[in-house]
Amino acid sequence: MDISFRSDHGKFNYRVCAMMISGGKILAMHDERSPYYYLPGGRVVMGETAEAAVIREVREELGVTPRIVRPLWLNQAFFQEDVDHMQYHELCVYFLMDISDTDLLSRGETFTAREGQRTHTFEWLSFDRLQDAYFYPLFLKKEIYNLPDAFTLRTEIE
Repeated sequence: MDISFRSDHGKFNYRVCAMMISGGKILAMHDERSPYYYLPGGRVVMGETAEAAVIREVREELGVTPRIVRPLWLNQAFFQEDVDHMQYHELCVYFLMDISDTDLLSRGETFTAREGQRTHTFEWLSFDRLQDAYFYPLFLKKEIYNLPDAFTLRTEIE
């Protein structure tokens, strides 16, 4: 059971997101339902650690198993979702992931992957492009520039 519930005032979510960074770009996704870019990840299941949840979500969405480098942020957000127009209160843990033992960089700048009935489109977005992109979470558009260089892993997109 996902740690998510509805009330008369909106919806609460406990989520995790994977930050996969290479060469000044971050791997973002969108799908047929959501016109905006967002990071791979999803809801934490009751009894599951945030670490296990982010690995599970990346495996489900991308078919790879990256390694967690470290958690980067715990973000609390209050927003109205652009698709369902519900009010959300969300807690999300953002993890920096090491993708050097995966094939993600060889898939190209843009690629698709299926998860059940849904098809996700993934794209390596340059940090500079985040400023103008229809991208959530908004705080990341600024905070991505505050990451130490050591956090941008030593792999390059070819």
